[in-house]
Amino acid sequence: MAVDIGNFNLLKVIREVSFGLYLDDGDQGILLPRRFVPPGAAIGDELNVFLYHDGEDRLIATTQQPLGKAGDMVKLRCVNATPHGAFLDNGLMKDLFVPTSKQLGRMRAGADYLVYVYVDEQSQRLTATEKFEYLLSNDALTVAVGDAVQLLVYRRTDIGYVVIINGQHTGVLHSNEIYRSIQVGDKFEGFIKNILEDNKIDVAAGKQGYTRVEDASEKVLRLLQTHGGFLPYHDKSDPEEIYAFFSMSKKTFKMTTGNLFKQKKIQFEEGGIRLL
Repeated sequence: MAVDIGNFNLLKVIREVSFGLYLDDGDQGILLPRRFVPPGAAIGDELNVFLYHDGEDRLIATTQQPLGKAGDMVKLRCVNATPHGAFLDNGLMKDLFVPTSKQLGRMRAGADYLVYVYVDEQSQRLTATEKFEYLLSNDALTVAVGDAVQLLVYRRTDIGYVVIINGQHTGVLHSNEIYRSIQVGDKFEGFIKNILEDNKIDVAAGKQGYTRVEDASEKVLRLLQTHGGFLPYHDKSDPEEIYAFFSMSKKTFKMTTGNLFKQKKIQFEEGGIRLL
């Protein structure tokens, strides 16, 4: 039977030894060390385990949850850097290796890096690379305007951030669509706002339509509560002042406060809004 290295596998316990359990791989079995054996596990049970090579290059099983599996794009912290490569904390007993040739620049211990996790064809070891742009393409789009998507912040630009869409495409999250602090490696839900010529994509964070306004509602209510129940902002306020205080556009502010007024949670007063 074939096993999937770098991912979780459902394997049957075939024998027990003092230092752990052996799981069926169609050959000699794969060791699940005693420290990772679930309580009560016995011969014949099927266990969901992650497979990778340990420090002695043996294929081994674990019930630990890795931060990144094969095929994942994930931000990981460098714990050691050598002339041959760097080691990233992947949440397992053995750190994840990034060869120097797979780095965009020399990695430094203590810094975080966005990498693609994969299984090296020659060594069959779980490895990572910063050079994964070849996996991204906008030639044949799988998304349309209005679609809900998963966004991964890729890199910063003068107009905002380049983001990875559903692990397949790239798009731009413009500065005026950013309503909270973000950084490279952050993941969050968004939607396709526009598709331009040459399949260039503009995205927005959050959910489209009124669900997004409801998210902003929570923020307005919280700010009212922490400022004595009154805020000196209204539909005549300067858009830049609104953005500076609420981190949202004036349009979103007006939609949000209008929604809160209909719900009888706030009232409009001369010079501002008041919490009810």
